[in-house]
Amino acid sequence: MPPFSQSSPLSNGFSHKFDNKPNHHHSSTNVVTIDVGGQLFQTTKQTLTLAGSNTLFSNLFDDAYDDEIPFIDRDPDLFSILLSLLRTGNLPSKAKSFDIQDIIFEAQFYGIHHLLVQSQSNPSQFEPFNLQKSTVLPLNGRDSPSVISTAPYGSVHVSHGSKITSFDWSLRRKSTVLTQFAAIDSLLSLSSNVVAAGATDFSGLQIIDLDSGFVRQTLNWENATKSSSTVQAIGTSPEFLFTSFESGRRNSNSILVYDINDGFRVASEIARNEIFGADLDSAIPSTKLNWVPSLNLLMASGSHSGASGVSGNIKFWDIRSGNVVWEIKEKADCFSDITVSNSLSAVFKVGINSRDVSYIDFRHLDTDNSWKSLGGGIEKPMTGKKLGFGCKIESHGNQVFCSKEGELEVWSEVLMGGYEKGKNGRVFKKNMLGRTKDVGGNRITNLGFSGNRMFVTRKDQQCVEVWESSRR
Repeated sequence: MPPFSQSSPLSNGFSHKFDNKPNHHHSSTNVVTIDVGGQLFQTTKQTLTLAGSNTLFSNLFDDAYDDEIPFIDRDPDLFSILLSLLRTGNLPSKAKSFDIQDIIFEAQFYGIHHLLVQSQSNPSQFEPFNLQKSTVLPLNGRDSPSVISTAPYGSVHVSHGSKITSFDWSLRRKSTVLTQFAAIDSLLSLSSNVVAAGATDFSGLQIIDLDSGFVRQTLNWENATKSSSTVQAIGTSPEFLFTSFESGRRNSNSILVYDINDGFRVASEIARNEIFGADLDSAIPSTKLNWVPSLNLLMASGSHSGASGVSGNIKFWDIRSGNVVWEIKEKADCFSDITVSNSLSAVFKVGINSRDVSYIDFRHLDTDNSWKSLGGGIEKPMTGKKLGFGCKIESHGNQVFCSKEGELEVWSEVLMGGYEKGKNGRVFKKNMLGRTKDVGGNRITNLGFSGNRMFVTRKDQQCVEVWESSRR
């Protein structure tokens, strides 16, 4: 059964019903009347224009039909929901009584699917202190997630074993592709359907089209020993893709900068190290890469576990000159994990020995290079005890999220005045996340953020937890 009335059909699918009563739909008035499935709706031309051009809504105030009411043979209840979406930018509360898939199909029919996606996954609706575990996304097979990568509007890609499973923004559409890797250690979303993937035991960085499972390109690093080049980390900026490589013999490493807009052409190479003897600093490849827009620098970090404990380094690179602008060498309480917040203008770490969360304000690098403790750890940890092992730390917006075993804490800056000179000048407050039933469980292995959602994976669990702000 076609969705539209067949009397006097138009090319866009609408029909029009003549009405003897004037001014139901007249160019001189701002009000537009629409008949959907026998139910009349009235709205304004301004509201309809919010749908954008080349949508069915854009035809509803065609001046050629001054005295006719457009008729659409569709469900009026679903139309009412989409009309509310146009008016307010959000779905009304009554939408909860409908299956989201029905709303998706209807939005696609009217050509406003993009507005539905934006309304349901709007980053402005992310409320860090109101996050609750809303659903669990199951994964096929027995492999636990190794790494996740989020894409815009609340979608997520998950690597588990040799597979990559993707969930769209609605979390209803799920697809899985099989890769050439035995296990994937690095995964980065380049678009909704393209990812960069690499492994520490398989040569090359692969650019994979998830719709077809096809490998578009394989990027390699030509090292001095002509051995394989495994991927240790991936990062990105609006223009470039950054990849940390290590030679198969583990005697050299480098970071390659690829031009995303020029077919992944190598734009430059930085941080190249050829390792000789016991030069441990050079032996450490970068295992985390973060672009810092406000500094226009790339933060690269890596650590090494030896007889004397865990040591590491954090370097901020100018990719244009290939020079290190700022460096931190980690000895006493090296990071278990590290992140940089462009919003908070600071780099944060969780200590491997103490589990303490600390930060350095990168707006004052020339005057103070020391870590300032936020607390949350063990004041005097026992020597050799890696209490922070496995802890994860990530920044999102104006907050810093840190996992400790199965629990999550969020740190946010308290903006207050009147500090004495010589003190930190910044105060951060800790809150624990989740309701009682959400707290605890297996050790958290990954944290990711997209739209209004946080994604969490745990050790030995074949699923992804989705955390969202509770509906008011």
